[in-house]
Amino acid sequence: MLIIGGGFAGLACARALRRAPVEVVLVDRRNHHLFQPLLYQVATAALSPSNIAAPIRRILRSQRNCTVVMGEAEQIDTDAKLVRGGGRELRYDYLVVACGMTHTYFGHDEWAQHAPGLKTIDDALDIRRRVLLAFEAAELEDDPADRAAALTFVVVGGGPTGVELAGALIEIAMQSIQRDFRRVDTRTARVVLIEGSGRVLQAFHPDLSEKAMQSLRQLGVEVILGRRVSTIDGNGVTVGEGDDAERIDSACVLWAAGLQPEPVADELERTAGVERDASGCITVGGDLAVPGHPEVFVVGDLMSYADPKTGEAVPGVAQGAIQSGRFVGRMIADEIAGRARDERPVFRYDDKGMMATIGRAHAVAQIGPLRFGGLAAWLLWSAVHIAFLVGFRNRFLALFEWAWLYTFWARGARLITGRRGGAASA
Repeated sequence: MLIIGGGFAGLACARALRRAPVEVVLVDRRNHHLFQPLLYQVATAALSPSNIAAPIRRILRSQRNCTVVMGEAEQIDTDAKLVRGGGRELRYDYLVVACGMTHTYFGHDEWAQHAPGLKTIDDALDIRRRVLLAFEAAELEDDPADRAAALTFVVVGGGPTGVELAGALIEIAMQSIQRDFRRVDTRTARVVLIEGSGRVLQAFHPDLSEKAMQSLRQLGVEVILGRRVSTIDGNGVTVGEGDDAERIDSACVLWAAGLQPEPVADELERTAGVERDASGCITVGGDLAVPGHPEVFVVGDLMSYADPKTGEAVPGVAQGAIQSGRFVGRMIADEIAGRARDERPVFRYDDKGMMATIGRAHAVAQIGPLRFGGLAAWLLWSAVHIAFLVGFRNRFLALFEWAWLYTFWARGARLITGRRGGAASA
C-alpha cells in the first residue's frame, strides 16, 4: 500500500488504515505535514513555521504498520505497479495519489522570480522576508517616488489566500509596526488586491463576496476587479493592456492567482491514460479510483469529482481532502478484510461550509444555508482552524500568538532570514 503525499488527504488515508493488516508506505518530498490554511500567517509574521507544521514521522510514530519515506515520486508505472524516484523503486498493490496542487503563472513562468506564490513554508518565509525588507528599504529611502514604491504591496488573485494576505498586510502597516520606524510612516503604505473576475472570493455566495470586499476597503485595501495583470517585473506590475494599461510601481508583488496539479498528474496521464478537467485535475469514479485501474486512487485537491447527490464538484479544501483520503483508506481496509471489489461504495462529500478571514474581527462564513460575516465569522474561523491543527502544542501556541496579536497588535515572528535574492531559511 503506497501513499504519495503527506498532506490532509494522505495523512487521513494512512490513519484510516492503522488497524488494517497491511503495510503502508507514505512518501513525501518534505518531512513535515503543513497546515496550509494558516500558511499566510507565517508569510505575514503572525505565526512561526513550527506553529503550523509537524514532522510526519512524529504524527505517525505510533502507527506500527506505516513507514515514512522522504522522497519524490518521479515516475509511475501502472502496468508494473511501481513508483520510481530518487534512485529507488517502490512497489504497490494499492496506490493513493494525494500530492495536491502548486501555483501556476498561466504561461508566464518568468513572473515567479518577481511574484512568489504561497504553497510551502519556504514560500512563506520568502514572502515574509520580502515584505519586511520593503519596510526597511522605505525607512532609508529619500526619494518620494521610490519610497512610495517600497511601501506599495500588490497581491494578484482575489481568492481566500489573496484576500487573507491583503488584509494581513494592511494591518501590519497600519497597526503592527507603525511605531517601530523613525523616518517613514508605515501607515502611508498602499496594499492593492487585483482580481481578474468581477468579485473576490468567487467560490462564496455573492453576498459574502460583497461583505469581504467592503471589509477590505474598510481596512484600507485598494481592490481592482475585472482586470488582469499583463506584466510583472522587478519594479511592479502592469494591469490591463494597450490604452487601458495601468502601471503600479511596487517593490513587493505576491501571487495568489492560480493553481495547477503537481507533475505526478502528468505521469498518471502518460502511463494510465487518465482524463483531466479544465484545471488539469484527474477525473475519478465514484470510488475515487482511476478508470481502468481500480487499484489506483486520486484524492484531495488533485481529484476531479462531482458529488452524485448535489452534482457539484468537491472543492479543493481541507475537508474535501480529509474526507476523500479517509474514504479510500477505509474502503481499502474493507477489501483487505474480504469485501468484493465490485461492492465498493460511492464517495459522498459532506460539505461543512467555507470560511475566509480578512483581518482582525473580519471574516465571512458559509455553512449550508447560513451566510454571515464580521466578528462571529472570525471567531468561528479561529476555533475551526485551531481544532484542525496537528498536536496540542501547535494549538496552544497558535492560540497564544493570536491572543497576543489581538491584544497588542504585535506580530512576534518578524525575523528577516535568508540572503537577499536567495531562498529564505527558517
